[in-house]
Amino acid sequence: MDYTNKLVLAPMVRVGTLPFRLLAAEYGADITYGEEIIDHKFLKCDRFENEILGSTDFMERGTDIVVFRTCPLERDRVVFQMGTSDAVRALRAAEIVYKDVVAIDINMGCPKSFSLSGGMGAALLSKPELIHDILTTLKRNLNTTITCKIRLLGSPQQTVDLARKIEKTGVSALGVHGRKIKDRPRDPAKWDEIADVVSALSIPVIANGDIFEYDDFRRIRDATGAASAMAARGALWNASIFSEKGKLPWEDVKRAYVRKSILWDNDLKSTKQTLKEMIMHYSCLELAEGKAVIKAENLHDLAKLYGEDDYYNFVVMQRG
Repeated sequence: MDYTNKLVLAPMVRVGTLPFRLLAAEYGADITYGEEIIDHKFLKCDRFENEILGSTDFMERGTDIVVFRTCPLERDRVVFQMGTSDAVRALRAAEIVYKDVVAIDINMGCPKSFSLSGGMGAALLSKPELIHDILTTLKRNLNTTITCKIRLLGSPQQTVDLARKIEKTGVSALGVHGRKIKDRPRDPAKWDEIADVVSALSIPVIANGDIFEYDDFRRIRDATGAASAMAARGALWNASIFSEKGKLPWEDVKRAYVRKSILWDNDLKSTKQTLKEMIMHYSCLELAEGKAVIKAENLHDLAKLYGEDDYYNFVVMQRG
């Protein structure tokens, strides 16, 4: 993996499924992270080749639930992000998928209570020995790129000290979100503290935090010295943020997302959640569009809402 001057789609729960990743890549994203998937859940999955869609599906045994879906179009850019608190379990889960993705990333930055209570995400930041165990186990046993993503710790020096320990595990790159666990999204990202990490390491750092326009990718790299830059909310609100030609109207981006969700038979809950996040940024769920998205019972309902009924029928017909 080359991490020089890359535009990166951040992992986002219920958003970073195949259609959104492909949409971001179409607009210019070089590396696309899938949503975090917990190792416990992934160990209950089996791998299937979906000949109808042309995808590779990892499905929960005994159900029709697709936990992770990928395809050859993204093979050289998709990163599988895992939530874990155990090295052996992480390895077992990674062994199921690592040949179908370009890298495995361990989530060490999620501040949500579910992750913290399970000893995952940002809970790992206070457990450097466990971090070492997880990352070195993956590096030793898998022939693929291993990375992780962290948040800032209590002080800049604490963050630098942990980053140095992570570097010694042999990971290929480190993602750094410029906020602390207690920080809220409205709090400005601390680019200066990301810069401290960059200065202390020799491996590439992916800077994350407050990228809302295409020019912000360059700004955060210039401010921090990071090798690459990662966008989350900015990409969620308008995935064409990755286009050097400038953002497209959000109405066009929504329709493009709906078309990709239809084409790849995306999970309805995921599709609706992504659309709702877009709508809440630009408008309001209480208006007609928001209510219609909430009410939608299937992808066909969404297709009709966004004027893609003909496309939906064409796709369904092509599948036979």
